[in-house]
Amino acid sequence: MIVNDIFLRVGLPHPRRGFARLKTRLETSVSKDQVDDDFCDRDSHRMRIGYVQVSTTDQSPDLQSQALAADGCERIFCDIASGTSATRPELARALDMLRPGDHLVVWKLDRLGRSLPDLIQLGAQIEAKGADLVSLTDRIDTSSAGSRLLFRLLGAISDFERSLVRERTLAGLAEARRKGRTGGRPKAMTDKDLAAARALIVGGHSVREAAGRIGVSVPTLYRYLRQ
Repeated sequence: MIVNDIFLRVGLPHPRRGFARLKTRLETSVSKDQVDDDFCDRDSHRMRIGYVQVSTTDQSPDLQSQALAADGCERIFCDIASGTSATRPELARALDMLRPGDHLVVWKLDRLGRSLPDLIQLGAQIEAKGADLVSLTDRIDTSSAGSRLLFRLLGAISDFERSLVRERTLAGLAEARRKGRTGGRPKAMTDKDLAAARALIVGGHSVREAAGRIGVSVPTLYRYLRQ
């Protein structure tokens, strides 16, 4: 019962298959205050911090949580939000908890980043904190040289892809301008339509009548007449 109370106190799930190492450490603690001190003494304690993300309330985080627990994660944060959601408060808490030497552990990389650029940015934040990223399914651990190289290659590919998109966009715009297409919304009235409307108004027709004959609204005709 004491061990269960301690796990509830620090916000951890009850150990089922994982947490053997943490359970032993908690069982040997003399008091609850010592457990709190152990978690606060982050200079001497390196943690594996888990992050879980599921898209909707219909999906269960159990599969991811159990895998992270079996890997030895001592704290697990969970966001229930779509993969494209920019608001992930539990991820922010997990990142804020990272200290040098810690590991942020996810089940798969797509549970962490909403896109490749987003994943690269989060990886850079983790690296800046002196921590490492671990993806269990993808078998990536940035504490190893091979995984760090792979992550940097992903970043280079992302930059290359952005450059290609920008280059193609600029080339397309230049070609459109060469062909006389400037893009944007088509004009409601051509110069010929405006000249005809002016002639009708000079000939005694009202602005409403001129707009009806040209096929535009009265506010549109007024706008063009003021130009």
